[in-house]
Amino acid sequence: MIMNNTGNEMNGTPKKGVWEWIVIIVVVIAALGAGAFFGPKLIKPNASTGKMCGGVNIDYFGGGNPQDTFAKVVYAGALEAQKDLGANVNFIWSDWDSEKMVSQFKDALGAVPDAIAMMGHPGAAALGPLIDEAERKNIIVTMQNVDIPDVRAKYTAKGFGYVGQNLYNSGLMVAQGVIRKYQPAEGSEAIVFGVDKTADPGRYERTKGCIDGLANAKLIVHEIAIPQAVQTDAASAAAKQLFAEAFAKYPNATLAIVDHGALTASSPDLLKALGKKPGEIVLAGFDLSAATVAGIQSGYIGLILDQQPYLQGYLPVLQACLTKKYGFAGLYIDTGVGLIDGTNVDAVASLAAKGVR
Repeated sequence: MIMNNTGNEMNGTPKKGVWEWIVIIVVVIAALGAGAFFGPKLIKPNASTGKMCGGVNIDYFGGGNPQDTFAKVVYAGALEAQKDLGANVNFIWSDWDSEKMVSQFKDALGAVPDAIAMMGHPGAAALGPLIDEAERKNIIVTMQNVDIPDVRAKYTAKGFGYVGQNLYNSGLMVAQGVIRKYQPAEGSEAIVFGVDKTADPGRYERTKGCIDGLANAKLIVHEIAIPQAVQTDAASAAAKQLFAEAFAKYPNATLAIVDHGALTASSPDLLKALGKKPGEIVLAGFDLSAATVAGIQSGYIGLILDQQPYLQGYLPVLQACLTKKYGFAGLYIDTGVGLIDGTNVDAVASLAAKGVR
């Protein structure tokens, strides 16, 4: 039984006029779509492709270059999404250079795509105002690999999602994993090869997690910033020099964490060049690839965190499409939740060889 606002009983069935108004309101909302109120203008799929995201233009930031061990898996995922969904994806490569990312984001704003899938390495101070501008232009922004939580929170309802690891927790997980597995004595020396706090403030959170995890176990931690030349090419002469100088400066270090996927993959060769035997330096790092699988199987790499970069390629493209077509809000997907070592690497080795894991 339904009561009106005077407390009198009403008939359980609305009058005909009430039903007519309800139908009109529902039809108007369906025609406009939720995005007309809360987000970007919605579109229909492109008839020429017949796919959900046909006609949608997305600028996708791949991070490094399409040949580095991490970025090429991200690239594979985004390419697969482009094929499946029919979007027009423009790939942008930055050599893991934060200043370059900012400059390229400004260029993307000028091109006014439907969406930009960005990496947050430059941090909130550099990217926040640019993202505000993108939103004013009704450009969907979503993020992968490196999060900027405060900026994302402002625009979640407009499709700003995140696909990637929780950076600090990922660093902490690797440090705790290597402590648990190898049980180094208190006072042992360790090196953390990480990103520069000033140059990559957003990305630095993972380096900080690595340092804190080792320090909490009462190890002596030496922090070394990875130069931009090494981030661009982790198998270069500059990478060899980085390792040589680090272990010469800290000869008592018996443990190292490499907070960079491509440099983790190159580490076995870099250690071999120094005359180190497998296991002589306990080395942990990030990102699964064919090279890191080989490093684990050879004993040069103790463990890595797999942040599933293929998903960081595929899902941001899907996010942009879902928001553009249906007005969906941003999704938060944590991909960095698993450690790989000698006990479980064989299960994923074939997928790593295919560039999927």
